[in-house]
Amino acid sequence: MFQLTALYNHPEDAAAFDKHYDEVHAPLAKKIPGVARVTVSRPVPGPDGAQPPYHLVAVLEFPDASAFQAGMGGPEGQAAVADLDNFAGAGVTLLTGPSNQV
Repeated sequence: MFQLTALYNHPEDAAAFDKHYDEVHAPLAKKIPGVARVTVSRPVPGPDGAQPPYHLVAVLEFPDASAFQAGMGGPEGQAAVADLDNFAGAGVTLLTGPSNQV
């Protein structure tokens, strides 16, 4: 598998961020050709009560790097990337690479 992991910083308006993510961005991501699975996590404070470093973590899984390149390079992938400007003003870190079960 090949993964794209998106780490979203805490937004000023979490409710507006979540609404846009759930109603607009996630559906765009699911339309990207080659996406095998999308998982989303909204981290909560840890045992010490500290706020997590990210508001939302999304993982898109592709069968391999070629499928990732094709999907993200196509119109659906480009639309999802362009949509980041509409809701992720606090910043997002994108990580890509192969994944393995251990």
